[in-house]
Amino acid sequence: MVTRKAALATAAVLSIAAIALAGCSGGSKSPTGGPSKLALDLNALATTTPAGTKPVDNINWNLPYEPSSVDPIFTWNYAENTVDANLCESLVKMKPDLSMEPGLASKVEQPNDTTVVYTIRDGVTFWDGKPLTADDVAYSLQRQIGADTKSYWSDYFKNVTSAEVTGPMQVTVKLSKPDVLFTQAMGSAAGAIVEKAAAQAGGQAFGTPKGDLQCTGPYKLDKWDSGKSIVISRNDAYWDANVKPLVKQITFSFIADESTAINALRTGDVDGQFFYLPPAGLSQLQKSSNVTTTFGKSFVFWTLAAINKDGALGDQKIREALSLAIDRTALTNVVFQGAAIPAPTLANPAMWGYEKDVFAKAYKQYNVTPDLEKAKKLVAEAGSPKTPIVLAVQGSSAVHEQTASVIQAAGEAIGLNVQTKVIPVEQFGNLYFDKTARQGLDGFFTTNYSDFADPLNVYSFFQTGNSHDYIDWNGADAEIQQALGTTDEAKRAPIVTDIEKKVTTGLPWIPLAYEPTTLIQNKRISGAVPSFAYLYAPWAVTIGGTK
Repeated sequence: MVTRKAALATAAVLSIAAIALAGCSGGSKSPTGGPSKLALDLNALATTTPAGTKPVDNINWNLPYEPSSVDPIFTWNYAENTVDANLCESLVKMKPDLSMEPGLASKVEQPNDTTVVYTIRDGVTFWDGKPLTADDVAYSLQRQIGADTKSYWSDYFKNVTSAEVTGPMQVTVKLSKPDVLFTQAMGSAAGAIVEKAAAQAGGQAFGTPKGDLQCTGPYKLDKWDSGKSIVISRNDAYWDANVKPLVKQITFSFIADESTAINALRTGDVDGQFFYLPPAGLSQLQKSSNVTTTFGKSFVFWTLAAINKDGALGDQKIREALSLAIDRTALTNVVFQGAAIPAPTLANPAMWGYEKDVFAKAYKQYNVTPDLEKAKKLVAEAGSPKTPIVLAVQGSSAVHEQTASVIQAAGEAIGLNVQTKVIPVEQFGNLYFDKTARQGLDGFFTTNYSDFADPLNVYSFFQTGNSHDYIDWNGADAEIQQALGTTDEAKRAPIVTDIEKKVTTGLPWIPLAYEPTTLIQNKRISGAVPSFAYLYAPWAVTIGGTK
């Protein structure tokens, strides 16, 4: 079975710089704006930009690297989903405000905690004109079930035993046990639907430059010139009459070099990009009179993962001491040049998709104020480590290097010897899944995120056996299992806040910063969705011309 984490790690070999530098995003009380100093406010991040009003023949959009596939089961990363979100639709649709609404399933019912019934929307067609059927839906889910699946979304299907057609336009999913993450994941690419006949005929080439793709979205795959561009064109036979894109064609380029990408945005050679560049590049764009910069709601966070249970960071007191010594405000101001938000927990308020008052009350107990005296006492109680704390720093990443410097200074202030080891970009991804690659290291920096608005999606990372729990922390197993099986949101929320407290105290990962989505658009257009929803829902359908 291929897990999504392994897929992300593989992606890192090609594009870890883009991922690691996702911290170039930020938020302000005026989410769209110019070169002024950012005043970060989690509550003021954008979910939309003003819709364009004029037809546009083509816009040029940049990706930080070329996707390897746009088959939804392989859309494991930023660039892939940026394209695919406009092509392939899911059973449930994520709205710009990060809530969910019906998608290709017009109705979702749960007669019991282990049965989910999807009523498939009538009148939907694939790009080739064939109607969407329950058989297409069942097939799209079935190819992600079981130990032999190649889907990078398989973690969400681990408790799924079957997906069968149970009516003319009905598919029933059976679970081995209740799993609240599965139903929510159907609003991500995990729930995207493809045409069965096309996928079977295409085989391994399906969704690649050498093959076909058949989905139902408002745009369709037009041309993929490998190494140069992907072109998608408007689907004028789109089933939803309320959605009328003004942009006829979108051409995606793959400019990876940061200076080249920034210049292309400033000069207008590229009309837009979701930002994956260093903070210095963002500053340049904010000063440009040719583009707008919008900071949007996001599930993304920047963190230090402990990876050696036998090393200094294997000691909870040392992790807590280091966390207490870190000046997160300075980190976001210096490393991210103000374009990030200090993080006291891994899950940020954008993830509070239900029972917001419960999560908000629990969140008030956490803060980002350093406490050096308490940190020093913890180090003394633990006994100063005899060996240094060695952090992996990805080669060529200024954000990695500068974050490590902040943490080195924090460690020195409380008597900890923090050192760094540069890992070449081509090898950094191995740290996610290869234990031998982590030998001699105590921690590494990672950008991660939830796929939907439930903090449990992040905190379930630390269930025993999960690939994210590198130090076998095992601090909230019973609660995580209980929460996964609690379909009543009012009952689940307090369980999740209890898990959050244990994770935030136990610190298998040390939270550092929240990273809002950053959207750059040329002033000749407007309307792209600036929130995290751009990865899973058609973010380009509201784009139009402004001039």
